[in-house]
Amino acid sequence: MKHDHFVVQSPQTPAKQLLLLFHGVGDNPVSMGQIGRWFAPQFPDALIISIGGIEASGVAPGRQWFSVGNISEENRQQRVDAVMPQFVEVVRYWQQQSGVSPLATALIGFSQGAIMALEGIKAQPDLASRVIAFAGRYASLPQHISTSNTIHLIHGGEDRVIDLAWAVQAQEAVLRLGGDITLDIVDDLGHAIDDRSMTLALNHLRYTVPKHYFDEALSGGKPSDDDIIELL
Repeated sequence: MKHDHFVVQSPQTPAKQLLLLFHGVGDNPVSMGQIGRWFAPQFPDALIISIGGIEASGVAPGRQWFSVGNISEENRQQRVDAVMPQFVEVVRYWQQQSGVSPLATALIGFSQGAIMALEGIKAQPDLASRVIAFAGRYASLPQHISTSNTIHLIHGGEDRVIDLAWAVQAQEAVLRLGGDITLDIVDDLGHAIDDRSMTLALNHLRYTVPKHYFDEALSGGKPSDDDIIELL
């Protein structure tokens, strides 16, 4: 499958985790790959790939998943849905290439990349186990949620591009549906990722135990060996 991408880290031995990064409008996979370098030392056994959007945007090598020209609340979901098959295909391609299952896959996105990651697991809950969404939102709030997904929203308190209110609404909606979601607000941060954001993201991946593990324990169940996710 041909698509723009940048390999941030490829372990010498078979990968145990798969971290896929998705950039914002007008950015590119090499630039977003710099964010991936924060994850590499903490996850030396992970294949880390930064993925480019499917179409050109602005000055080369800028890319995007969908156009934001004349974007509105009425047409955003339609635009996301139109490109979702390609997004899912990219994720499945790297899972197949790496031999890593969705249970050990994390989707990490910024802005439009975060929208695609959130919408990806909304469309196909078995696409990945975790989502880290920097400065993102849903195209439209979910009506159903899978308890197998663990979602971490990280948002600047001064974001003027995607307002913090959208992240708050997303958290409230997912919690109402019984989903597993957290929201960290970074004070005085605009539409960006800073050191504080990255520390929060790394701590979530390293230390947060998915809610469904606790649910299984309370119900008397026990995760199988295949369910033990290394992203903890």
